[in-house]
Amino acid sequence: MEFLYSIVKFFTAGGAFMIPIVLVGAVAVAITIERYVTLAIMAARNRRTWTQVETVLTSGEFDKARELMSKDDSSLARLLNMGLALEGAVRRRDDVEKAMQEGMMDVVPQLEKRTHYLATAANVATLLGLLGTVNGLIHSFSAVATVNPAEKANLLAASISEAMNCTALGLMTAVPILIVHAFLQSKTTGLSDGLETAAIRLLNAIAARQAARAQSRLELVPPAQLAASA
Repeated sequence: MEFLYSIVKFFTAGGAFMIPIVLVGAVAVAITIERYVTLAIMAARNRRTWTQVETVLTSGEFDKARELMSKDDSSLARLLNMGLALEGAVRRRDDVEKAMQEGMMDVVPQLEKRTHYLATAANVATLLGLLGTVNGLIHSFSAVATVNPAEKANLLAASISEAMNCTALGLMTAVPILIVHAFLQSKTTGLSDGLETAAIRLLNAIAARQAARAQSRLELVPPAQLAASA
């Protein structure tokens, strides 16, 4: 009970700027939960998709890969579909690679959505804490201007102590938000790197398939015709 009383006293002493700091913290918590759940679901779906399609791509069964990806709604499936759609239709690896890059431009913003707001929330919480402290100090100096000189030192010390509560709450809100922001950014980077790795493996599989086709066509050409063309 005494702990709850100290918390209530801490908030009431901090003044009106404690409320917006708490609201900023609540918004950051909501964004954190939404982003963590979303990224965790996307990572699980991408792992499931890659488990299904990896052996198919390695063996060069692109028709089967297209069939699997058409039934999948993960971000990895959407990316691979863009490359598989051009497999066999174009000869140049660069054309497929450009299509995959366009797919990355569609997928990556979905991974990074709203995460940057956390850094903004941390800065806002810190600035609100400082603003609340400055506001409290202004009121404190205004109050001690009219009291007995013997009481000024004690009243000023107590007022400054109360005004610092805003800064303390702002920092206590901002520091965890920055840590969570760094954590979510690392998860986002990991997902993005995984998508790029899958895209490169698809490009390598397509290149290997094209090389095998070219080799088989050369084997079908009679040696005399090869000698004449040389």
